[in-house]
Formats: sequence, structure tokens, C-alpha cells
Amino acid sequence: MQTEHKPEAARYACPMHPEVQEDQPGNCPKCGMPLVAREEGQQGNAREHQDTGRKKQNRQDEMQERGAPTPDDHSEMIRKMRSPWLWTNFTVITLGVWLITSPATFGYGNLAQVGESVVRITTERSLPPLAFRGAALTWSDIVSGVLLVLFGTLSLWPHPRTDFFGRWGVCFVGIWLQFAPLVFWSLSPTGYANDTLVGALVITLSVLVPMMPGMAHHMAMMKPGPDIPPGWTYNPSSWLQRGPIIALAFIGWFISRYLAAYQLGYIPSAWDPLFGEGTRTILDSKVSRSWPISDAGLGAVAYTFEVLMGFMGGINRWRTMPWMVSFFGILVVPLGLTSIILVILQPVAVGTWCSLCLVTALAMLIMIPLTVDEVVATCQFLVQAHREGKPFWRTFWVGDTVEGGAKDARTPRYGASFAQAVPAMIWGVTVPWRLLVSAALGLWLMAAPAVFGTSVVAADSDHLVGALAVTTAVIAMAEVVRAGRFLNVLFGVWLIVAAWLFSGASAGARVNDAITGVAVILLSFRRGMVRERYGTWDRYIV
Repeated sequence: MQTEHKPEAARYACPMHPEVQEDQPGNCPKCGMPLVAREEGQQGNAREHQDTGRKKQNRQDEMQERGAPTPDDHSEMIRKMRSPWLWTNFTVITLGVWLITSPATFGYGNLAQVGESVVRITTERSLPPLAFRGAALTWSDIVSGVLLVLFGTLSLWPHPRTDFFGRWGVCFVGIWLQFAPLVFWSLSPTGYANDTLVGALVITLSVLVPMMPGMAHHMAMMKPGPDIPPGWTYNPSSWLQRGPIIALAFIGWFISRYLAAYQLGYIPSAWDPLFGEGTRTILDSKVSRSWPISDAGLGAVAYTFEVLMGFMGGINRWRTMPWMVSFFGILVVPLGLTSIILVILQPVAVGTWCSLCLVTALAMLIMIPLTVDEVVATCQFLVQAHREGKPFWRTFWVGDTVEGGAKDARTPRYGASFAQAVPAMIWGVTVPWRLLVSAALGLWLMAAPAVFGTSVVAADSDHLVGALAVTTAVIAMAEVVRAGRFLNVLFGVWLIVAAWLFSGASAGARVNDAITGVAVILLSFRRGMVRERYGTWDRYIV
């Protein structure tokens, strides 16, 4: 009896990710490509190294038969995707040449053009010599310009790797240009404006206007998936949701650049409509001088990144760009809170307020409740993707799709009426009257020391706790972090106790603090209205 010959069992592997192997045909869980048949024992033995050229050709032929893209197809895909955006590469190259010639054109190192305020700042802050700073920024611009030309030219080549490294190289040069005038304390306002604006433009032209670099990201973007997160009633990544955040970031950017101009010595004074010399006192204080660079200029850099990140990505970026949403959330929430707390501490550390600083703190405070819902949606997506067996870090950097959710049919489209568009900008944010009253009580505490004549530690306590109560109440207006209102319970207890511990408070001030503390505590117990739904996060909205 003749024995029937059984061929070796076939396995299927992803052409882009050889580590992905299955016993049955299907699609790669990482990139979605069809799996390609291969021999069971092919990997890890000597036969893998024999007749490599023939196997490679056979594999490409098989990939073409199954409809999977070959490496040549990847280059063709890059060529098709990049061809409408080649003007961005040539513009980057032009900006590189502009940067190389800028020091000679604008005279960065010309000491004869240095103003008296720059000399004063140099003396007061014990900065490096003028000649060194001018030469440092000059060479920084020349080297940065050369790198822009090289990376811009590299990204013209239609290959996944050259496109990836070229455009990310341009992006990182743009990030450096945001910091260079601050690191070297630019002697010229032209140098400061030139570097920061060119830096913002090349970042925009490298990763914002065209699609993000990277084939894996492109493949993830092409996967069908929802616009609204599973269990949610609205899309936190829509353009209407991002619009107010971008507008507030622009307000902070303009103000921060004005304050930085004074700290860098480009203007002799800083305007303050409410506190007289308060702005100048804050900007020239020991706290400000403790920073190695202009703290107002650093704020302008942060706002620049917030504006650019606000524009980055599509309406489903909560799942297609988790890394970007996470970094955007870090810029707005923890760094924003740090900025707000530094402003709150101004009367405690310096003894006065800065009107323009208060405006930027208010803009940042409003941005936080408008931003945090998208961060929560991204975190939910990453948790669900990990439970579905998808690799966490690849999903974090590349993005993916997810089961559930829906297409966004609720957000008003372009051309909708003003009455339809405005409510869509603040979905996820409600203003319960209890939180509104808590914020008003916090403002009253900030003004109470002047009314009751409170001084020293007791006044500092009222200023600090009042500002923190306002901050907590406003942030808790975001429904996803409504539980944060319980922080005001701690502040209320502090008010009751501190009123009788610290010196400098009259009897009326002590009674006021005690009554205000009790009111803040009572107002924090009820949650208030919640209009939207947030999937698995609903259980944490208490």
C-alpha cells in the first residue's frame, strides 16, 4: 500500500512584520496587510539562507497575487501620497537658505545695533558677553539652515525611510529654533522673531500640512474605524472641539511674546493696566531671574506647541495619534497647572500681581476642561486596544482602530449656523451653579485681605487658597473630571483651621474665612448635571 505524501503544514506571516505568524490566512493585527503563506520550518534553519533571490522574487509574486503591497509598492505609495505635497519640501529648503543668510542680512552680531535695554538686562542677569551671544545665534542659524536644506532634500526621495527621517529631522530643527533665541539671549528682536517664526513654519510644513511620516502610521490611518469613542455621545477630537483651545493658545502666545520682549531687553517697559509697576516687578523679580532663560519666552514656546498640536491630526486623532494627544494633554494639563500655580504664587513670593500674567493664567485655566476629555478618550482607547491583544507601545506611537464607537453624525458641519456650532465647542463641559458659586467664593477670598486689612501669613493663605478654589471649580466643570471638585473640601477645611492659626487676621477676617470654608465644603458634595456619556469612564463621574 502506497503511503500518501503530506506536505509540510503551511504558516502565514505578515510581509511587514515577520514575527506575526498564523496557521490560517487572514490579516496582520498590526498593520492590516494580508498574511502571506510560507513554509513551516523556513525561519531559523539553514534553508532560509539558500537561494535568497529566488525566494524573494517568489514572495513578491505571491504578495502581488494576494493583493499585499511589496517593498516597491511601499515606495510607490509614498510617491503617490507625497507628490501633492512636494511644495512643502521645496519651501523648507528655501527657508533653510533664508536662515543661512539671515545673520548677515539682519546683523545678529552687530554690537552697534544693541539697545540700552539689552545691555541693562545683560548686567542685571549676569548673562554671557554680548559678542559671544551674537556669534552663538549666528552660527546656530547657519547650522540650522544647512540642516533644513539637507533634511528637506532627503525627504524628496520617495522612500519610506528617507521620507520618515527627513521630515522628522526638519521637525526637530524647527523645535530647536523655538529655543535658540532664548538659550543664547538673542541681542536682536529680529533674530528672536525670525527664528521662532521659521521654526513654527518648518514644523508645520514637515508634520502638520502633509500626513505624518511613517508607513506604519499611514496604514493605521487607512483602517476603517469610529470617529466617536465607544460608549461616548460626541467626538472629543472634532474641529469645533479644538477651535476654542487653539484660540486661547493664540491669546497666551501673543501675551507671552510681549512679556518676553521686555525680559530680553527689546522694549524698555511692560504695560500693566491694573497694578501699575506690577508686571515689571514680576518680570524682574528674583523668582524670574532664577530661570536660565526667559520664563515668559518659555511660555511662548509652550503656547506655540499647543497651537501646532491643536491643528495636528484628523477628527479621529484620539485613536490614530495617541502619542500626540498625550503630549498635547501634558502641555495643557500638568504644565498648564504649573503655570497657573506660579501665577497664583506671585503675591506670596513677590508681593504683587501681573495683569497680563493673570490673563494668560485664565486662558490656560479655561483650556484645561476643554482638553481633558480627549485625553480620557485616548486613554480608554489604549486600554481597550491592549485588552484586544494589540501591542501597547506600537499602538501608542502609530495608532489603530477599535471595536465599537460610531461615525460622527452629531457634530455640525462646515457652514452650520452659529447657534449650532457654539454648543458643539463645549460638549463635555457644564457649569453647575454650585461650581460657579465656589469659583465666586474663591475670587472673594483673593480680594478679602484688602477688604479686611489682613496681612502677612493670613493674607497669603487667603490669596493662595482662593486662587486654588477657583482653579479646582473651573477644571471640575469638565464632566470627565467632575470628581476633582472634592479638592475644594480640603481647601475649605484649611480655611476654617488656618483662620485661627495664623497672625495678621482681624476677627472679621477669621469669621469670613470660617464661613467661606464651610460654604465651599457644602457646595462640593453634589455632582451637578452631566449631559454626555463617556463609555467605561461613566463610573468615575461621581
